[in-house]
Amino acid sequence: MSKYSELRKRVVQELDEIELLPPKAASDDQLGLAHETAYLSRAISGALDKQDCRALGFPWSEKLIERSRRSSGATIMALESALDDMVSVNLAGGTHHAHADRPQGFCLFNDSVIAAKTIQQRGLRNYPLIIDCDVHQGNGTASILQSDATVFTFSIHGQNNFPANKAVSDLDIGLPDHTVDKQYLAELEQGLNKIASQFDADCVIYIAGADPYEGDRLGKLSMTKLGLLARDKLVFDFCRRFSLPCAVSMAGGYANEVSDIVDIHFQTVKAAQAHFLSHNH
Repeated sequence: MSKYSELRKRVVQELDEIELLPPKAASDDQLGLAHETAYLSRAISGALDKQDCRALGFPWSEKLIERSRRSSGATIMALESALDDMVSVNLAGGTHHAHADRPQGFCLFNDSVIAAKTIQQRGLRNYPLIIDCDVHQGNGTASILQSDATVFTFSIHGQNNFPANKAVSDLDIGLPDHTVDKQYLAELEQGLNKIASQFDADCVIYIAGADPYEGDRLGKLSMTKLGLLARDKLVFDFCRRFSLPCAVSMAGGYANEVSDIVDIHFQTVKAAQAHFLSHNH
């Protein structure tokens, strides 16, 4: 999608003090922290069956594998970087529909789970919290981590949206169609307060998502750009309150105008930058 190159271009043009690094590709071992060996073997060798390809929504290619590896590698790098700088951003990522054994909804490898488990494996953090504000439930993330008490999964999403069969996160907030800013932000704040009383997180992976936007073709919610910026600030304020390093990924956005998607992602990056500056002054 052109949104990724447009977003990168805008970050380069308007936020020149931000350092952009090319992501390393996630290794087979890192992918294996989230996915079954048989699935990885099928995916990497191009042996996905018709059902898998239909569920994925993309044709298989070596470029797709490379891009998906790098997208996962970028979330690992963002989380590693956030441990030093308090916040870091992957300009792609958020592939939260990928399950342990199959792809779904444009998601081949689950970058959030891969990053969370990589950080744990290295002994850098023990209790990651995944805050998923994409409009679609993070069903792959929830299903992979359903019996893992060391990673907390939180998804706030459109209840009547894809996927039809929701998984069970540690905390799910399903919103009705046409939810507006005020209602969304109140529900999100309640959810974050609930997590604070239930789970002693030591880092955050924040899946931002531009698709709760009122102009999104697949969103069904009615949030404004200002409302989405307030959402980002709520998440960053939560991270600040508990001194939690935060890695951000962009996830979905399907507005008719690509410029609207880029606006929303860009304001998330800018809010992340402001969050970083507030920690370093």
